[in-house]
Order: sequence, then C-alpha cells, then structure tokens
Amino acid sequence: MTTVSIDADIKAKWQDGHSSYSPSSTEELAIIGIDLLVRDLGTEAAEQIFEKHLSDQKTEAVSTRE
Repeated sequence: MTTVSIDADIKAKWQDGHSSYSPSSTEELAIIGIDLLVRDLGTEAAEQIFEKHLSDQKTEAVSTRE
C-alpha cells in the first residue's frame, strides 16, 4: 500500500444550503464523498454505486495477482 496525503478544499452547494470541507486523509475524503453521494442520490442509489465499485476493485485485485 502507498501513503497518500491530501490537500483539498471542497465546497458543496445544494438548494437548502452548503458545506465546506478540507480533508487531510483518504478516509476523510471518502466520508465526505459518501455523505455528498447519499445527499444527492439517496441511500439506496449510493449503496448500489459502492457495491459496483467494490466489486470492480475486487475483480481488478484478483486479476493483478494472477
């Protein structure tokens, strides 16, 4: 695994408000992404996106090891 550092300022706006984020780790960035995805698409659609992406990552990891 590789250590990744993040330097980002994220500004998100929606009809009823806005938020600003400054993640400093991949975990914080993922949590922000999940929060915004659920806010935008809803829980079920967000879950489907994550399930597909995780499945794709597992397939890629297996093919890389072979």
